[in-house]
Amino acid sequence: MPPTVPALVAVAPPATPNPEAILADLAQAQVVYLGETHDRPEDHAAQLTILQALHRQNPNLILGLEMFQRPFQGVIDRYLAGSIDETSLRRDTEYDERWGFDWELYAPLLRFAQAQGIKVLALNTPTEITRKVARQGLDSITEADRRYVPAPADIDTSDPGYRAFLEEIFQQSHHGHGNSAGFENFVAAQVLWDETMAATIADHLRANPTQPVVVLMGHSHGIYGYGIPQRVQRRLGADVVQKDVVQKDVVQKDVVQKDVVQKDVVQKDVVQKDVVQKDLVQKIVLINPPPEFAAAGPGAIADYFWYTSP
Repeated sequence: MPPTVPALVAVAPPATPNPEAILADLAQAQVVYLGETHDRPEDHAAQLTILQALHRQNPNLILGLEMFQRPFQGVIDRYLAGSIDETSLRRDTEYDERWGFDWELYAPLLRFAQAQGIKVLALNTPTEITRKVARQGLDSITEADRRYVPAPADIDTSDPGYRAFLEEIFQQSHHGHGNSAGFENFVAAQVLWDETMAATIADHLRANPTQPVVVLMGHSHGIYGYGIPQRVQRRLGADVVQKDVVQKDVVQKDVVQKDVVQKDVVQKDVVQKDVVQKDLVQKIVLINPPPEFAAAGPGAIADYFWYTSP
């Protein structure tokens, strides 16, 4: 994950639209990714601001969280329904053991979701499976694991750009002494996170095509579209929207042929199906991006940068 950086000044780059324009554009998307540095309070405050603004425009949206793992979806549902309190939510999702960042960084978002009746999706891979894949590779995924993660055949580790990005992280963490087998398993584990989260988002959109998803995740899961976005796109492709076109009554006037008069012929309404391909719309927002990301500029590494005050 990118390093923690000092708070950035609340001045948008000249080429970046103002916040109102960004929010108006985000409101048109089916998936909005809000990339964070996990331990920065400013990032999470900005996420809440954006979520609240998008919710005002579309109360039907839902929230997807990297911070919770898929086996605990039922616990989150019980919290949202008011059946358990926040203390139980934190304990029963094993948040401190499985995520570990300060609870209060994310609690305001969860409280807002509960108060507004916003569904929350637990997106992430169970820690046990990720650790196993990091040691043994994708072939270690069992049929039992498939309850929570995609099949190995549905996990694509081939993207050269993403591999180069991950190799830099891997070599830094191993001080330049990582081996190829270790790197392949590292890539497999990282991509497993992305594919699991993408599969969860795609499954939701298939079942609820008019219900957009706002995703909270680390920066590295969205930059250049490498991580989650391209994998959602791969699963969903384009949405097919059918539009009924009704051709009105067509009256053929009398026709006279060799003293035989053909009476008016009325062709009844004809309904034709026009198939319109509509591309999946996804938007990536990096909140307070690290300097090395910001140098690439919005539009390349992400759709937008969102800066907050110190």
